[in-house]
Amino acid sequence: MTRPISAVNDFVVKFANVNGSGSASANGLFVKAILRMGVPVAARNIFPSNIQGLPTWYEIRVSGQGWMGRRGGVDLMVAMNPQTWDGDIASIEKGGYLFYDSTKPMPPTRFRPDINVVGIPLTALCNEAYVEPSKRKVLKNIIYLGALTYLLGIEREVVEALLAEEYASKPALIPANIEALGIGFDHAAGNLKPLGLQLQRADAVGDRIFVDGNTAAGLGAVYGGATVCAWYPITPSTSLAEAFIHYCKKLRHDPDTGEARYAIVQAEDEIASIGMVTGAGWNGARAFTCTSGPGVSLMQEFIGLSYFAEIPAVIFDVQRGGPSTGMPTRTQQSDILSAAYASHGDTKHVLLLPEGPGECFEFAALAFDLADRLQTMIFVMLDLDMGMNEWLTEPFTWDDARALDHGKIMTAEMLEAGADFGRYKDVDGDGIPYRTLPATHPSKGSYFTRGTSRDPYARYSEEGAVYVDNMERLLRKFDSAKALVPAPIHRKAAKPTSYGVIYYGSTSPAMDEALAGLEARGLAVDAMRVRAFPFAGDVFDFIAVHDLVFVVEQNRDAQLRALLINEGGVDPARLVKVLNYDGSPITARFIQAELAKGMGVADKGPVGEMVR
Repeated sequence: MTRPISAVNDFVVKFANVNGSGSASANGLFVKAILRMGVPVAARNIFPSNIQGLPTWYEIRVSGQGWMGRRGGVDLMVAMNPQTWDGDIASIEKGGYLFYDSTKPMPPTRFRPDINVVGIPLTALCNEAYVEPSKRKVLKNIIYLGALTYLLGIEREVVEALLAEEYASKPALIPANIEALGIGFDHAAGNLKPLGLQLQRADAVGDRIFVDGNTAAGLGAVYGGATVCAWYPITPSTSLAEAFIHYCKKLRHDPDTGEARYAIVQAEDEIASIGMVTGAGWNGARAFTCTSGPGVSLMQEFIGLSYFAEIPAVIFDVQRGGPSTGMPTRTQQSDILSAAYASHGDTKHVLLLPEGPGECFEFAALAFDLADRLQTMIFVMLDLDMGMNEWLTEPFTWDDARALDHGKIMTAEMLEAGADFGRYKDVDGDGIPYRTLPATHPSKGSYFTRGTSRDPYARYSEEGAVYVDNMERLLRKFDSAKALVPAPIHRKAAKPTSYGVIYYGSTSPAMDEALAGLEARGLAVDAMRVRAFPFAGDVFDFIAVHDLVFVVEQNRDAQLRALLINEGGVDPARLVKVLNYDGSPITARFIQAELAKGMGVADKGPVGEMVR
């Protein structure tokens, strides 16, 4: 008989539900209860793009050590969906636990002999307690929450307090929910033993907050001085615009007059939204749109205009599975190449690559400074996992003395003093010209802008030498960006090694655990997390000093690897692809197994969904 898994504050729980069943609230309370007990949690919602009735999963990583990525494998499966039963059972670790509704008997062949089955007659308990169909639908979820509270050692008082908070605006619902919690708890306590998976109160959460990346980026845009948002709804970026709206209402109204100091437009489509943003940037406003891959595809011409006419603006690209409609509610790092070289002709765009909500806030604010400083479009590359899932992160910080960087602006005083103003003239050698803002001066320094070829004074010209001079200047400007964007973060292994790994974005938390696992096995890998494009020279220095460098990313075509090869002239044989693109966030086990295999070490353990 397989030995039951035994662990304290270190296991994976996965809820398999039906979309639209009302389970999201109960599952969210489960996570919050664990956090209230001082134990770190990482939660990921995996949901369908269609309406109710389809499968949805909610995976929770309980980690007293603080690992925030997906581990891989499931220790406790809460199987509430008959449609996905077989697959859900298959994902349970040997010695793990299956929690299910045992109201209807099931033959032994539907279970695995190497797992522990925990059955509770949830439907029967619910039907016995409640007559109304609406109550039965919703409170069944709270009953299983109560049972899990007992089985896992969660403090009942914590869950009751959360229920009171959850329904504080509807106090009439509180007694029924606490009653349902008690039904599940008392039945489990009277008929079952606690599981080998247990929660014990700790103090490992501290003052960290639980927030999603879209909310963090929306707030960062407010702090970064954004005053214009034009957007068109698309999963998974819509909540970013909604967060910006929410915080503008709280923070961007004149305290004396109540007047709004911002403009938000839900455009008729993505093309209109980027047109509005480009126009606002031309007028001197800090403006942005948020979208995903299909939106970036539609915005190409205006993106090229921003690059060539040198108009500041920001695009938040919350990436999802593609191409076409693809998997709109699944995550990928799928737009790296399309954003880096967006539009036709020779274009290159600055990309910021945050790893989680903390950097979503930080990089969102930074993006507007960079857009003004470089006079160009800046992409902030989130993804669905980072954008829509809540992450445990340090509280955001902001220096109130920080001044917004508007870059090189020709003022009225400078013009009045007779400054030589050439809108596209490089006077400092960094490729960045001076600009004026509309109405800067009544008669001098007109705000010239051209989307066609022009000379340094914005005079129309199609002379080859003039065009080449301008395109070379744009390259110098792009090169100047290397010193302005966030630098890569380098982590050296405990001992010298010829192996390196490069990664970025939401891969980071799983990578942290994978590197620790490799180190525990005596396998040394130097690591570098890139945080922006263009790449700093450090990135290519890192590649040069290692015989093999693994490039870990969540797309099929190894887009970051292609970008490294194209920009740095790197020998492709030295960059080893490690790719996860099934729509699920990458796991630590998958990364660890792939890196170990690349280092010539066999890995017999479970390695994650892509390999399976």
